[in-house]
Amino acid sequence: MDVSSAVAFVVAVLLISASPGPAMALILRRAALRGFRSSVATVLGLEAGLYLWALGAGAGLAALVAASTAAYTVLRVVGAAVLLYLGLRALRAAWGGAHEAGTTDAGQPDRRAWWSAFGEGVVVQLANPKAAVFMMAFYPQFVPADQPLFLTTAALAAVQVALETALYLGLAAGVARAGSWFARPVVRRRLEALSGTVLVGLGIRVAASGR
Repeated sequence: MDVSSAVAFVVAVLLISASPGPAMALILRRAALRGFRSSVATVLGLEAGLYLWALGAGAGLAALVAASTAAYTVLRVVGAAVLLYLGLRALRAAWGGAHEAGTTDAGQPDRRAWWSAFGEGVVVQLANPKAAVFMMAFYPQFVPADQPLFLTTAALAAVQVALETALYLGLAAGVARAGSWFARPVVRRRLEALSGTVLVGLGIRVAASGR
């Protein structure tokens, strides 16, 4: 890849990463309510899901998903269900006062809570059919004609994962610094209500969206 293409790729990745969506909503909620250490698991889960989709794009799997009405519909329904579940869980916490298990940065998060947050990120990313379509359309633009598609896509995806991880962890760290403010019961309930509403809205949008 020449320098101009590399710069274009990095700029595109940064713009895409900074755009609002399920990933951003999950990270902000996790960092605000559970602290920085807990948000690391969510970020790593999201990026693991992203990398798997990128490998699928390089192997042709993303094209199959995009071409198959049944596969696309299944992913769309699952993705919407996951977002609606997360949103309703947040709204329930806002209304009923129940909060997720785990700890804030004052202590180490327990292992089960860490893997739960990691798995949440993976599932949200893999259950997004738009990710399959995006990967299929995005990466081929930056793969030179004389380079192997799968290996080059895997390398580009590794760069994207590194950039997004740094960006999201920086964002999570900034939000987590205000942890004492977010820990206030009134603020916490409002944040749960806001994040739950956003996630439910995203779930409805995914459910209603076509290709």
